Amino acid sequence: MNNSENLHSKRRIYEKSQLIESEIKETPIEQFRDWFLDAENAPEVSEANAMAISTVEKDGCPRTRMVLLKSYNGEGFIFYTNYDSRKGKSIENTHQACLNFFWPSLERQIIIKAHVEKIAEHLSDGYFHSRPKGSQLGAVVSPQSQEIPNRDFLENKLKDLEKEYENKDVPRPENWGGYIAKPYEMEFWQGRPNRLHDRVLYTLEDHIDWKISRLAP
Repeated sequence: MNNSENLHSKRRIYEKSQLIESEIKETPIEQFRDWFLDAENAPEVSEANAMAISTVEKDGCPRTRMVLLKSYNGEGFIFYTNYDSRKGKSIENTHQACLNFFWPSLERQIIIKAHVEKIAEHLSDGYFHSRPKGSQLGAVVSPQSQEIPNRDFLENKLKDLEKEYENKDVPRPENWGGYIAKPYEMEFWQGRPNRLHDRVLYTLEDHIDWKISRLAP
């Protein structure tokens, strides 16, 4: 094995913060809010709302991709996508997903296991029409996750739609809209020295109360 393949010597010391019981919030959404605001205010974090979402496909293998969180509330985390995409079909089949936020400059990550369902159509309409027109047309143009012949296929469809809707509103496609991921487990990870990281787990019990526990790193 040559040196370019050996990553054994790559090391980083985590020492920027801590996560101890006396400082954590009673609910994971409150804890998320605090950490998310820290990430938004950190100049070295370019997209605090970028998150990985993993879903399980029919072959039993998880599939992970990056999406953008668009809002969150006491119920959960909202994102938008094509319902006919691979993630949309996986969600339709399992109604579950795992979200991950990773902010390396803050030495923090959050892992969220959640039940996922579609949001109300009027909410999807509202967000769709708040997007730039180019993004609206892109959602109409792209048969997300389906095989296409080439790049020109998309570009030509976009040009045709730009002419069609030059002076008209773009209707939201029926197969495009929002999901809300309602968490039942959230783990907050804070890097610490000597790989003795802080891991605090919130687990929803009886659909009401959050149990808080510490996990070994």
